Amino acid sequence: MEKTKRYLFTRDRSFYKSLAALAVPISLQNLITFAVGFADNLMVSQLGDAAVSGVYMGNQIQTFLQLLLTGVVQTTGILAAQYWGKRDMKTIKQIVSLSMRVGLALGLITMLLALFIPSQLIGLLTPEADVIADGAVYLSIVAWSFLFYAAAQIIIAAMRSVENAKIGMYISLIALVINISLNYVLIFGKLGFPVMGISGAAIATLISRIVECTAAVLYARFIDHKMNLRAKDFLVHPNPLLQKDFLRYGTPIMAGEIVWAINTITQSGILGHFSKAVISASSIIGNMHNLVYIWVRGLASAVGVITGKTVGSGDVEKVKEYARTTQVLFLGVGVFTCTFIMLLRQTFVSMYAVSDEAAAYAMQFMIVLCVSMFGTCYQMPCLSGLVKAGGDISFVFKNDTFHVFCIVLPSALLASYLGAPPWVVFACLKSDQILKCFVAVVKVNRYRWIHNLTRTVS
Repeated sequence: MEKTKRYLFTRDRSFYKSLAALAVPISLQNLITFAVGFADNLMVSQLGDAAVSGVYMGNQIQTFLQLLLTGVVQTTGILAAQYWGKRDMKTIKQIVSLSMRVGLALGLITMLLALFIPSQLIGLLTPEADVIADGAVYLSIVAWSFLFYAAAQIIIAAMRSVENAKIGMYISLIALVINISLNYVLIFGKLGFPVMGISGAAIATLISRIVECTAAVLYARFIDHKMNLRAKDFLVHPNPLLQKDFLRYGTPIMAGEIVWAINTITQSGILGHFSKAVISASSIIGNMHNLVYIWVRGLASAVGVITGKTVGSGDVEKVKEYARTTQVLFLGVGVFTCTFIMLLRQTFVSMYAVSDEAAAYAMQFMIVLCVSMFGTCYQMPCLSGLVKAGGDISFVFKNDTFHVFCIVLPSALLASYLGAPPWVVFACLKSDQILKCFVAVVKVNRYRWIHNLTRTVS
């Protein structure tokens, strides 16, 4: 029997068209979402190291919620994308309903904690009294946005799962314009408003999140005709079998995001016990990381939708073909990303009005980031865009748990205890991004991760 010829790059042009059609708006949406926080960070940097460090630490609580919501969003995307391959819209609506309930519950819990114990939460991350004070002011206002943010992200994820990715980009663009405009007016006291500093940045973020949520709801109700979501869709009791599937497949995804949230918060705490200059440098490098990560994440999210849809349709050979192409593409993405960081590192750091010491630490961190991001560009799309979206839900959770608790955090804590320079500690915190590449190359090319998760749901 003649063997089917395998190509390094798939000859299926629809793959590249779908990848571009999904990745561009998703990446732009992620870029715009990043820009909202970046605008706060950059404008507040005019107020000094303590202020920018406070906003950075306050945002870590918001990042914790975002990571939890990412678990819900990914569960929605994986299940909905596979049902989209079967064109089962009724079941997709039930998945979205479940996601909204879980997402709002997470938003409410995080909001209440941030409102009632903001100083205590920031105090877990840094002992610096002035950083705690500024961070608590910012967090106690931004916390009111958490419910709006959760609802908007679930709706956008629902649209993305049925290959309607542009709306998320447009909604985030509206939020960005509002946020930057209000930042300028409220932080620095323009157009007759008083100078509000950190409080102004927080209020601007809150208002932009409210507008973002409102726009998402209005689009889903009055404009979208593909999913045609209505309020009653969120009130219907989902099928018990679907609830079981959501719990079964969603638990390892959300557990994985909890692990990553713990990792993120602990990393902030480890770096937060250095000087304010190191914390400021961490804030700068965090923004550079997010800037380059968002377009990789957009591409990986697009791969995930395509993978889920193809697995749901039952075309296993096509999934394998796409997997080979994905690996080669993202090695190229890694080279491009590292080059981007090295060329722009000096310009990026100079945008911040921080001390010379903070800028020097940031430049050291940039070199570490350049190396680690090459690994991220390969392993993250492979493990999340292929393995997780392809149906092997629990593997990424187990892999992340091992690396975080057995390698990343222990090595960073030991390095910190031994008095290692901040850049060495930072390198320990990013070490998993390279190590996971060895896992990914073996896992992906065995193809044992391809599982159809759909069922007939009445």
